[in-house]
Amino acid sequence: MDTLDYRQAFDMAPVGLAVSRNRTMVDCNRHLCEMFGACLEQLVGQSFQVLYPSAAEFERTGARIAPLLNRNGTYSDDRIMKRLDGRLKGETFWCHVTGRALNLLSPHEAGIWTFEDLSARRPVKAELTAREREVATLLMDGLTSKEIGRALLISHRTVEIYRAKLMRKYAASNTGDLVHKLMAG
Repeated sequence: MDTLDYRQAFDMAPVGLAVSRNRTMVDCNRHLCEMFGACLEQLVGQSFQVLYPSAAEFERTGARIAPLLNRNGTYSDDRIMKRLDGRLKGETFWCHVTGRALNLLSPHEAGIWTFEDLSARRPVKAELTAREREVATLLMDGLTSKEIGRALLISHRTVEIYRAKLMRKYAASNTGDLVHKLMAG
């Protein structure tokens, strides 16, 4: 019987995979490189920050997910990421990200992360600010304005202002319509 080659399985996985230490990529597979338009040398040893549209989003996302990783060791969401290089350099796209902390007491110490490019079924159709992207992500998770405000450490009224801006950009008549249009791209 053939032995399973875990390195080959990691490299050939149908989703992007990354192993992290302190929010820095210590290894990743081919699919992740292709998704972000980068080569292995451009990603390994780099902070995940290079894959975010802004440094502020990277910091706020890390702060937001740490308590959830502490609680159950896993986290998952859809978020807008940025291609690092290649012909689509700088392009933003929707990405489904799932992670597992290897140490619940220190969730960013070490982890394994999957990335799935959603752009084929959910293109980014409007230019959004960093905060609009965060509000959009949490709206799609079904959170209320108060819950989003708590997650982002802003008032629920500020969330409502961002939601109104998103509704204008997506020509949505109500929050349900906005979520539908965000999910469709």
